[in-house]
Amino acid sequence: MNRPLQMSRRALLRGFGVGAAGALAYAALGACGSDGGNAPAAGGDPWKRFQGTTINFISENTAPSAAIAANTKPFEELTGIKVNIQQMELTKLVENVSLDLSSGTAGYHVIYADPYQVLAPFSDGLVDLNEFIGNDEFPQPPLGLEDFIPSQLEAAGRFLDGQKLFALPYDTPTMIWQYRADLFEKYHDRMADDLGFDPTPSINITWEQYFQIADWFNKNAKDDVPYGTGHQAKQHDSLQCDFSNVLWAYGGDYFAGGQQLGTLGTKEPGKSTLASDAGIAAAEFYAKLLGIAHPGSRTWDWDGVGSAFQSGQIAMCPNWHEFAAGNEKALPGKVGYAPLPKGPARSANIWGGTGIGINANCSEAERGAAWLFVNWATSPDTQFMCLASEVGGGTPTRTSVYQRPEVEEAKKRPSKLPNILTADAVNEAWKQENIGLRPKVATWNELDTALFTELSRMIAGEVKPDAAMRTVARKFDEINKV
Repeated sequence: MNRPLQMSRRALLRGFGVGAAGALAYAALGACGSDGGNAPAAGGDPWKRFQGTTINFISENTAPSAAIAANTKPFEELTGIKVNIQQMELTKLVENVSLDLSSGTAGYHVIYADPYQVLAPFSDGLVDLNEFIGNDEFPQPPLGLEDFIPSQLEAAGRFLDGQKLFALPYDTPTMIWQYRADLFEKYHDRMADDLGFDPTPSINITWEQYFQIADWFNKNAKDDVPYGTGHQAKQHDSLQCDFSNVLWAYGGDYFAGGQQLGTLGTKEPGKSTLASDAGIAAAEFYAKLLGIAHPGSRTWDWDGVGSAFQSGQIAMCPNWHEFAAGNEKALPGKVGYAPLPKGPARSANIWGGTGIGINANCSEAERGAAWLFVNWATSPDTQFMCLASEVGGGTPTRTSVYQRPEVEEAKKRPSKLPNILTADAVNEAWKQENIGLRPKVATWNELDTALFTELSRMIAGEVKPDAAMRTVARKFDEINKV
């Protein structure tokens, strides 16, 4: 069995700076590691071929992983394979994956391969899944690859090469406008009279109007809600995500290749375009918006702003649509969902989907067992289980799941599948003209850090927006050696 060449430690650590804390965290993994697994059994049930093997799955703290971790029994009964699932914050995951891939062994066999922070920098350390797809010795994806949403298969699974497939789409969080529908209904007429436009959230509302709505809540609705808007503006990846929606809406982008770099990606993105007139205009508006947002915004990531919304601290926010499950528990029937506002160029809704892949350092048995798990975890039945899970709520990446009658029925309240209440907003956000795709480049981890570090200084008032964008563009060019 041909296996990719092991990635050099230097190449991996260049993709992500690994500190002492990460090294200690990785060292603790030894207790979880496999000893190489059993040899695959010949013949018989292909799902039982690797029974007795133990595999480890590393994942970000996500809805589908929470659902699967709470219900691994169906997979273990189907395969005889034991699966351990370790969930953590994304930055720590990237650090641990970097250490694992560079070790020459496989402490983690199945990897949550974020397209930007794992797949692009570390694709050489992942198995090309074509090793299994079309191979009669292994179970094939139910309904074929055609059942995956095509744009998500490309964005989550491929890098540089349109033939190689490094991951199968696993989750598909997308940032949309989440708002207190009860408060918008209560104050609708007063807001409309004062502001001079219909404030009902929709893709037709501009970001400038969003600002005016937030400011109106700040000044007129303190008895019901402290602040009109909140944001995930912590000095963290979340700040980059929050800002990207505004950047693209204003017609700016990271590189001249624009959204095309979010699919197959590139090794040479060229000079950064962040300091363009559109990029600076976006930064100026974002700084103004954060100036009236809940002051906790500068300390919040997506979980922080989600908790603030659910506890009644803010009337609206941009956040990942999968927070709907928690919204419906905390504020049943009081929340509405819409695509994000539009800027001078368009409405842009950042897509945060991710696939799961296989560590190329795996032994033969671990490799086969990992494929069985990747295949099972992304199957329509498992995705529906995650969607319906009380602890999960992940959104399917399979077209067939959305076509199930029980899913269609759940689009209206009362809904047994609360994330599907966002379906209309998310489907609009997924349209080619509205989706927001970050550039898939091997240096993204360094670029991301440079961006959110300077943005944090900007919203703290330490630097002006135009200077911040010029600094970030210069750092991008230095990182990419342009």
